[in-house]
Amino acid sequence: MEMLRGKKIVLGITGSIAAYKSCLIIRELVKRGAEVQVVITPAGREFITPITLSALTQKPVVSEFFSQRDGTWHSHVKLGLWADAMLIAPCTASTLGKMATGVADNMLVTTYLSMKAPVFIAPAMDLDMYAHPTTQQNLERVRSFGNHIIEPGSGFLASGLEGKGRMEEPERIVERLNEYFETADVRGRSLQSKKILITAGPTYEKIDPVRFIGNYSSGKMGFALAGECARRGAEVTLVSGPVSLPTPHPSINRIDVESCQQMYDAATAAFPQCDAAILCAAVADFRPADVAGQKIKRVGQTMDIHLVPNPDIAASLGGMKHEGQLLVGFALETDDEQQNARQKLEKKNLDFIVLNSLRNKGTCFGSNDNQISIISHEGQKDFEKKSKDQVACDIIDELENRL
Repeated sequence: MEMLRGKKIVLGITGSIAAYKSCLIIRELVKRGAEVQVVITPAGREFITPITLSALTQKPVVSEFFSQRDGTWHSHVKLGLWADAMLIAPCTASTLGKMATGVADNMLVTTYLSMKAPVFIAPAMDLDMYAHPTTQQNLERVRSFGNHIIEPGSGFLASGLEGKGRMEEPERIVERLNEYFETADVRGRSLQSKKILITAGPTYEKIDPVRFIGNYSSGKMGFALAGECARRGAEVTLVSGPVSLPTPHPSINRIDVESCQQMYDAATAAFPQCDAAILCAAVADFRPADVAGQKIKRVGQTMDIHLVPNPDIAASLGGMKHEGQLLVGFALETDDEQQNARQKLEKKNLDFIVLNSLRNKGTCFGSNDNQISIISHEGQKDFEKKSKDQVACDIIDELENRL
């Protein structure tokens, strides 16, 4: 289905050898009925001339803040309000760093910072630059702002570095935009008036003032779920353990907690008013019986910590659940995956459970990807490895079908 007809697209072009491919992107967008406004960096002009771009778009190319010496200027704010989407292709490591840190020293970055529409980014650089930890941190930070990263053959920001660095082909970039608008058109505000509780991240159980028992959860999956629910119009309460992620949508009510007990208190207080809860947090099953008031000094060769059970959030909400409410759980397993997940489904009174496994390389803790199965009383659905944003769509689609 062609979804780009009538869409207003701001195309940002930066100083990469791949800039010549922007002509192919423009041609494909225009062919599909989109209106394109080019914003180019000074370095980008060294690779492709504005007159070529203007001929393709039938619009003057925006490059500098001031168009003439008479005080006439280009409004990045108006461009941010005008667009249905912004596409930055190619995006260099330099521009990516500016986007990650808010360095608004050119028209393209100021337009990006003012953009109200979704932003798509197609990185273009050599593999060594792409693989550098600084670039990877900037990619992760820019992605955490809710932007869509388009890489060759990967979906939105896959893990691993194979084939990365070079810009995705123009036809595929345009197709990604089309897929986004097709999905947005179908989903729209499908969860309008629904209230959804989501738990995310790890919990930390204190041993003393400087040490804790925890796990490797980054919170990415739970935050992706919260963002997807909010984009579909739901009223979302996100109870998050200690993570370094920004809130994925301005409408989300975020409650930050540290321990299992704090998460339990927040979740049990919120759940009675909700239509559904998705328990994505990696909650500690046990906590130290005694928490030292001061840092424990190293004495002797061993130290024993006596652990006691934490409250079971899933079981408690399962016991509270009334007709019309849905409860979704997660199971991260290392062996006997399906059997353990089905036992948890029954024991916790869940409507369905999302199973993932540490056996699937490049998924789970800290990764941008996941590979899941959805298990319910009706059967099992298996999914291929995808970005966590795409996995969130699959899970919320399943939730919608049951609400």
